[in-house]
Amino acid sequence: MIARIWHGIVPKKKADSYYEYLKNTGLKDYRNKKGNFGVKVLRKDNDQQTHYLLITYWNSYESIRQFAGEEYEKARYYPEDKDYLIEFEPFVNHYEIVEDSFLENN
Repeated sequence: MIARIWHGIVPKKKADSYYEYLKNTGLKDYRNKKGNFGVKVLRKDNDQQTHYLLITYWNSYESIRQFAGEEYEKARYYPEDKDYLIEFEPFVNHYEIVEDSFLENN
């Protein structure tokens, strides 16, 4: 399994509306792609900005290519992203998952 990790920064005042926008664009697209096993959305608020980290899980690089295109290491953006994002990071990171476990409450 492969984790695809994308990072984006939005003004803090747009953080909630950006998350709603994400649910209707990228998160929806992930769910509709064969080979995608899910997504985690992490959020960190600072004084003026909010950082989002999206970790998607894929069964193969071929599945990622079907989502992102042949240049799958490039970040994929949507037209309205320009209304939210402070910067456009050009690339994402991919990691092969060697272990995946969650600890139960002790």
